[in-house]
Amino acid sequence: MGQYGRLAVQSPEARGAAFYGLHLLLPRPRRHTRSFVPAASKINGAARVNGHAAKAPTPNGKVRINNGDGKKGLNGGHVDRIHLSVSSRAQDGSGLRVAYQGAPGAYSEFAATTALPGCATLPCRALADALSAVERGAADRAVLPVESTMEGTALRNYDLLLRHGLVVCQEVSLFVHYSLLVIPGVRAAQVRRVISHPMALAHCGRALARLGVDGEPVEDTAGALEMLRSGRMLDTAAIASPRAAGMYGLDVLAHGMQDESWNVTRFLLLSRPQDSPVTLSVDADAKTSMVVAHRGGSMMVLLKVLSAFSSRNVNLTKLEVINNEAADSSGTTATGGARPPVVILDTGARGKPTLRAFPHVLYVDCEGAADDPSVREAIQEIEKFAVFVRVLGCYAADSTVYDLQ
Repeated sequence: MGQYGRLAVQSPEARGAAFYGLHLLLPRPRRHTRSFVPAASKINGAARVNGHAAKAPTPNGKVRINNGDGKKGLNGGHVDRIHLSVSSRAQDGSGLRVAYQGAPGAYSEFAATTALPGCATLPCRALADALSAVERGAADRAVLPVESTMEGTALRNYDLLLRHGLVVCQEVSLFVHYSLLVIPGVRAAQVRRVISHPMALAHCGRALARLGVDGEPVEDTAGALEMLRSGRMLDTAAIASPRAAGMYGLDVLAHGMQDESWNVTRFLLLSRPQDSPVTLSVDADAKTSMVVAHRGGSMMVLLKVLSAFSSRNVNLTKLEVINNEAADSSGTTATGGARPPVVILDTGARGKPTLRAFPHVLYVDCEGAADDPSVREAIQEIEKFAVFVRVLGCYAADSTVYDLQ
């Protein structure tokens, strides 16, 4: 399997350093132990933090939280930063319509415009709506967040991908910054609650605890900003991207709200099979994604899949195993607490594509194009013993992490 073929069991200590089921393959900064410092407030005419005089503010007048400025901060530590770089793999998005879940200013929209500069974005209420927009021709691409260094793999999003006939045509990874945004003029002492997407609230749990405010979940981060602005909510703050502050005319009360400085989310761009943008050459820096389904003997199938790739020196960049031992061979669930079987659209079925349920599924990303002889032979070998194999897409690999700051 080469240098990337390591399976890992996720533990709480490893949560910020690994995706569930596979070590994180993005560059990793040095880790630092940091304590939360809440936003500065005026006490007796001077800026105070935790009852002590605050240090000098950042150039925009805001106090950093969790040292999000990449320099020596309020806690005396340093945080590594990755700066925005323009990847040669970015495609011209002129004339393309890209659907995403959320309101304007959501990270999914930033993912779309980073991967496809010049594209027109189409906000959707739900991820399923974004995928459906592509299927019916209302959009050319859909953005799907699939992995986070803090939350692991978004299995529900992968499940959504498997239920549709779209293909993966591009990937992009964003460095996620969270800021505390308020109506202009609102001070920290006035804030009684904070609204945002549930995942954003979870990523900023320690900061919210130190502020002593309650977090209330809403549909997405940018949607929280819409609520804040339209309702003139003077006792409420929202957690979102600092870039979105200008879009909604809000003030940044604090930067760097996230608990972990290394917070990266990977997004996939999906298209209809006939609209897949490029045909990759055999020697291209490419990646192929697939799903392997089976009914039983999960360990034996896993070892055979690993052997199919390792015997041909094909590196894996992702391997995730989903087992539902409570589901029988018919795909029904025996116990109420078990994870339901994974439902996959069989796009190769005779006649109309058919949904099929499987208790055991492997998600696999490997290096190389699908028409690379080694990759093709590995897939052919897997098809001999697996019940079902579906290639989800072949696309240009992009290991760049884009920092929007």
